[in-house]
Amino acid sequence: MAAIPPAGRPGSGSSPLFDPARHAVRRVVAFGAHPDDLDFGVSGTVAGWTAAGVEVHYCIMTDGDAGGFEPEHRSSIVAMRHEEQRGAAALVGVKEVHFLGYRDGYLEPSHEVMRDVVELVRRVRPDVVLAMHPERNWDRLQKSHPDHLACGEAVTRAVYPALENPYAYPELAEAGLGAYRLPWLWLYAGPKERTNHYSEVTDSVDAKVAALHVHISQHPDAAAMEESVRTRMRASAQDAGLAAGASAEEFHVVSVNNPETIAGF
Repeated sequence: MAAIPPAGRPGSGSSPLFDPARHAVRRVVAFGAHPDDLDFGVSGTVAGWTAAGVEVHYCIMTDGDAGGFEPEHRSSIVAMRHEEQRGAAALVGVKEVHFLGYRDGYLEPSHEVMRDVVELVRRVRPDVVLAMHPERNWDRLQKSHPDHLACGEAVTRAVYPALENPYAYPELAEAGLGAYRLPWLWLYAGPKERTNHYSEVTDSVDAKVAALHVHISQHPDAAAMEESVRTRMRASAQDAGLAAGASAEEFHVVSVNNPETIAGF
């Protein structure tokens, strides 16, 4: 997996770009609103990380009960989607999948959700947190399900300042989960103009697609889904200036804490 700078494209953002040669990644926590969001958005990058020995945790915020297409699945859809997510995660090397259990379609960036985010991130103490983008994408509104926006907003609020404030959610510190300064926040599924980082995933495309196919309850036309995903990844690679036939995933990378960071500024 390679990281590619945005080649000076206008509107690509001014955040310090992640350089894998200088910024080590040992642990990652990846947040998605629903089962399958991470597989669509980041599983190619995740597969590259886990193949290199990185410990990746998935955290799914809602229970997925509003998903699916078959009426006969209503009573079992939550268990089905949990099982699908565990199976998909395993195909890209993820061993730990956490479910927060909020109701599908009702997710809000509340203090209850933020506290859950802070608890997990303090427990794992990752180098990178992945989350859905909190900004609405007007070019492709399907990326901006209200739960997606709430996921991004809750995680972004949680990583600063609560995560690194020892007096935020004091019950966590009392339980031994002390304050933690996160180095990097990577946001995905956001507006195109926010992209400032590409991750080449050419070698893990098949693993990503296989993971998506595990979510059988969500794909009435699996072949069309696969073609759409492959086409978008090739287009991202073209935007990144990669060779023909390559694939990439896009991110808005935010440096939360670096050697120049001053608390509160």
